[in-house]
Amino acid sequence: MAARLPERWYGPPSRRSLLEPLGWLYGALMRLRRRAYAAGMLSSVRVACPVIVIGNLTVGGTGKTPLTLWLARALRARGVEAGILSRGYGRSGGAVRVVRGDSAWTEVGDEPLLLARRSGCPTVVAADRVAGARRLIELGARVILCDDGLQHLRLARDCEILVIDGARGFGNGRLLPAGPLREPEVAALARVDLKVVNGAPEHASLAGAGALLRMDLIPGAAYALAAEQGSRPLADFGGTPVHAVAGIGNPARFFRELRDQELNLIEHAFPDHHPLSAADLTFGDDLPVLMTEKDAVKCQGFADARLWYVPVEARFAEADASALLACVCGKLGDLKVAGS
Repeated sequence: MAARLPERWYGPPSRRSLLEPLGWLYGALMRLRRRAYAAGMLSSVRVACPVIVIGNLTVGGTGKTPLTLWLARALRARGVEAGILSRGYGRSGGAVRVVRGDSAWTEVGDEPLLLARRSGCPTVVAADRVAGARRLIELGARVILCDDGLQHLRLARDCEILVIDGARGFGNGRLLPAGPLREPEVAALARVDLKVVNGAPEHASLAGAGALLRMDLIPGAAYALAAEQGSRPLADFGGTPVHAVAGIGNPARFFRELRDQELNLIEHAFPDHHPLSAADLTFGDDLPVLMTEKDAVKCQGFADARLWYVPVEARFAEADASALLACVCGKLGDLKVAGS
């Protein structure tokens, strides 16, 4: 069922689904919840620094993590130290926890560990995001980047950035579990401050999405999990088949990025946040194995010479980068931002 649902959500338009009444119920509950916050029946909590939420409307990967890294670096270049807040999906427990570069991914989650290592920013995981935000402020954060949490209304926010996969769009346009939407798209599109599309906006559902800033994810060199082997250009892996492994929300995008580098792939897709084991990566041959950076943080304990990971970097056209930063910096209140 877990494998078939995304096929229905993002596949060709289908007839009415038996799950649609559940989607209507889910949508009604989401609307009631938002109205309760708007009426003051439920309270959002504002913390002592600006909060930028980077989220999505759909189940599955859209590119939030690379955008969070890009924005953290851009703010640092302007003299503003960001802290990164995440729930830490898939970790054990929900307590407030500071993520270190040597943290165990099972205790903090795979994406937060990647974010902490790549950004160098204070990073905290917490089921209670208000408590997590306050811990980041104690650690010196002047602005909080909330990785996901568009629907987590208890933490008040100053800016919302919606990230959309250009190839998948909003899928069949239906709410969970009949479709991939976490909330009705029309209301969300009208509410958010910025809409960033990952890749070309080719899906039909994006025709009425309004102004979109385009982000492209560019793969870099491959890095060996066995660190002594260093790195190699992706072109070095051409000419022979390679295994490609992805346990992310949208494995097809990672495979497409590698195929664009003219690599001959043997594809192995796993569920998002899958706890990869050595057995998962044993294919009966000695061919190289290329995986995502998020998957690599779970494989250090059994690294061997076959295993490599491919980091990606978010890239914007100059005009779109300027528009994104102008909007975000405009939400930072009294903070002094260099170059803005």
